[in-house]
Amino acid sequence: MKILLVSDEEDKYLWDYYRPGRLAGIDLILSAGDLRPEYLSFLVTMANRPVLYVHGNHDGRYENNPPEGCDCIDGKLVKVNGLRILGLGGCPLYNKGPHQYSERQMQRRIRKLGWKIRRAGGVDLVLTHAPVRGYGDLDDVTHRGFEAFLPLLDKWKPRYLVHGHIHLNYGSRQPRILQYGDTTLINACGKYILEID
Repeated sequence: MKILLVSDEEDKYLWDYYRPGRLAGIDLILSAGDLRPEYLSFLVTMANRPVLYVHGNHDGRYENNPPEGCDCIDGKLVKVNGLRILGLGGCPLYNKGPHQYSERQMQRRIRKLGWKIRRAGGVDLVLTHAPVRGYGDLDDVTHRGFEAFLPLLDKWKPRYLVHGHIHLNYGSRQPRILQYGDTTLINACGKYILEID
């Protein structure tokens, strides 16, 4: 399965300078948040493939203008071609804006999904907006990750956790891919292609 991962920055190659065929071979598009709804609607139209998304901290605009033809999986577990995907959008609380959570609130969100994960026999990919605390996040309050994700990864050992929120131009050494135990952590900022057997 070939998955297009996107978040935070609309890619000009896929939008402003789009040419037919650029999304050929893509089976699924996952958005880790903070993208204009029109961009996701464009991608789902051009690719003619499912677009699943979680909310970023700047996605309050989706309340009145959600991306057309796309499915929000925030707080859900879904299966696509046998791939079990868990959605946990939002970022750590920093100014009481939309889609911001305290550590305790995120822990509760994860606990509520526990029975769905057990019933599905586990999870293969976790789609978040914020990164894991200590793995690709930053020290400032706005861009730190969630510690609550660590027990989730330790217990269920998903193959992938895909996040956004941390723009790759925030630092010259900002990593795209990190490893935490059995889980590959991928920063989806802009665009990234993930191929899964």
